Amino acid sequence: MSELLQQTIAMIHPLDEEAMGKVRLRQHQLTKPRGSLGRLEELSVRIAGITGKVMPNIEQKAIVIMAGDHGVIAEGVSAYPQEVTAQMVYNFLRGGACINVFTRHIGARVVVVDTGVAARLEPHSSLISRKIASGTGNMAKEPAMTREQALRAIVGGIEVVNDEVTKGLDIVGVGDMGIGNTTPSSAICAAVTGEPVAKVTGRGAGISDEQLALKVRVIEAALTLNKPDPKDTIDILSKVGGFEIGGIAGIILGATAQRIPVVIDGFITGAAALIAYGLCPRVKDYLIAAHVSAEAGHKVVLDYLGLKPLLDLEMCLGEGTGAALGISIVEAAIKALVEMATFADAGISEKVE
Repeated sequence: MSELLQQTIAMIHPLDEEAMGKVRLRQHQLTKPRGSLGRLEELSVRIAGITGKVMPNIEQKAIVIMAGDHGVIAEGVSAYPQEVTAQMVYNFLRGGACINVFTRHIGARVVVVDTGVAARLEPHSSLISRKIASGTGNMAKEPAMTREQALRAIVGGIEVVNDEVTKGLDIVGVGDMGIGNTTPSSAICAAVTGEPVAKVTGRGAGISDEQLALKVRVIEAALTLNKPDPKDTIDILSKVGGFEIGGIAGIILGATAQRIPVVIDGFITGAAALIAYGLCPRVKDYLIAAHVSAEAGHKVVLDYLGLKPLLDLEMCLGEGTGAALGISIVEAAIKALVEMATFADAGISEKVE
């Protein structure tokens, strides 16, 4: 394990119970019936525990999109050709994708990272290169990557979030781009949770019934061939994962180490959360599940991690779109905590016990 990864994991501590207790007390003093803001109150308490601040501030917001390609696309598991990954990266950089619309809506910046796109991308001021290779190996025929590459993917994510912190970062959402990446995500989910492949495999970007049946067979074959060790998280990532999935796991670990809330998006970021959780179970307390995806395996991931999603909008776009919406809810919860008057401030009588 790399030195940076070891140092990062060592920095991940339990939630700040003192800050959480003070926020619970403040919630009881605000001008509203106790508990009337429901899960928003719980959310504000958790953000206090993550940040260690009784009056947290959510101003500097970022969505980090990790992009990478997958050799398993050769097996016919996706409705779209591989070149769409690079095309969508350029779309992100031009500001034309849905995630760009949502980040403008919430006032967040978009950070795009090339972890392994199967194309030579033109340099751009908003594009970060952490390219490990031009796509993973075809996991149906060989391991997706080496153990060293898996570690490099995770460390690359830690480095990216560390750089973002120097620019100011109060909350981070994670997103993905990679044609075919629901296939390795399903493989990771099955390997970690022990659930049948058919239960955790969905239609991705809209494949047919025949392609879905093929996708299940391909994943089962990849797991049989590569035999990822369920007790070795790096082995799972290297055998059946993706560079962008490892990168997202690194973002989760790096942000958690610096007491920054992490809002995860859909199934792919959920698979990355399984990798991060396997390396350091404590990260679970720092994760906020923005929504439950329409993708089959996502609920399995959330249940395994013990996370309750904020939204259920039947979305499955990826890119960090759900995470952006989740950040807007977190911000609303914190503004209610910080900006509302207390009964004493407003001169309002409290409930008679």
